[in-house]
Amino acid sequence: MGRVIVLGSINVDLETKIDSYPNPGEKVVGESLQRYAGGKGANQAVAARARGVEVEMVGAVGDDDAGRASLNRLFAKGIKLRVERIPLVPTGHAIVFSDGRTNAIVVLPGANAKIGPSPLRPIHGLGPDDILLTQLETPADTVVDAVRYATKYGARVVLNLAPFAALPADVIEVADPLVIPAPDLAAFEALGVRPRSLVVLRGKDGLDWDGEHIPGPVVPAGDVVDTVGATDALIGTLAAELVKGTNRHAAAFAALSAAADNVRHHGAQPDPRL
Repeated sequence: MGRVIVLGSINVDLETKIDSYPNPGEKVVGESLQRYAGGKGANQAVAARARGVEVEMVGAVGDDDAGRASLNRLFAKGIKLRVERIPLVPTGHAIVFSDGRTNAIVVLPGANAKIGPSPLRPIHGLGPDDILLTQLETPADTVVDAVRYATKYGARVVLNLAPFAALPADVIEVADPLVIPAPDLAAFEALGVRPRSLVVLRGKDGLDWDGEHIPGPVVPAGDVVDTVGATDALIGTLAAELVKGTNRHAAAFAALSAAADNVRHHGAQPDPRL
C-alpha cells in the first residue's frame, strides 16, 4: 500500500463563537477564544492518518511556539514530517468566526507562503502506489511543480481546488479526483478543462462524482457543533481510502461519514487544542 503525501498549509486556528455575523461597521461580542490546530493541509493529513495509512506532511511553519506545537502534534499522530522551519516569519494563522452552523475565516498565510519551489524532491520512492493530496493555501507555483513532479513518477493526484484559482490545464487534467465545492462549479466549468474525475461537494446533501450523486449520513441540526474543517476531514479520508484501493462508492461514503463526525466537535481536527 502506498502513502498519502500531503502538500499544504499548517495553521493555528483562533476561533470564536458568535451569535450573528457583524455588518460593516458593526461590533459583535464573541463567547470565547480557542486556539486550535488547523490549516487545510494539516487537517487533511490528520484525517488521512486516522484511516491507518502512511502519511507524509510537506509544508512550512515559523520558528516559533505555534510552529513547534503544530509539528509536535502532527509527529505524535505518526505523520512523517518534511516541514521547513522559516526564520523571522510567523506560522500561518486563521481567524475563525463561527455561529455553529456556518463559519467565516480570515487566513494569514505566514510561513505557508514560503514553501520552497520544489517541495517533493526529498520524497524517496515516489511512485504509482502513492497519492499526492494538495490544496491552494500554499503558493500556486509550488502546487503546480508538485503535481507535475508527482505525475512524472506515476503518483495519483487528488487536488482540492480551494481557495478557487485557475491552474494550468495540464495540472487540472491529471487530478483524479479534482475536488471543489458546489458554489465554485460554474467558475471551474468556465475554465474549459476536464480532470480525470471530478468531485463536487454539496455540504449536507453529499457529493457528486462525475455527475453521480452519492449521499452521506444526515447530522441532526442539534448535533452540529462546529463546521470548520468538515470538508478537510472528507478529503483526507477520501485520499486515504483511495490509496488503500477502496472502490469509489465506499471511499466516498467513508469520506462523507468522516465529515459528519467532524461537525460534532469543536475545531477542524479531533482534540484540536494547541
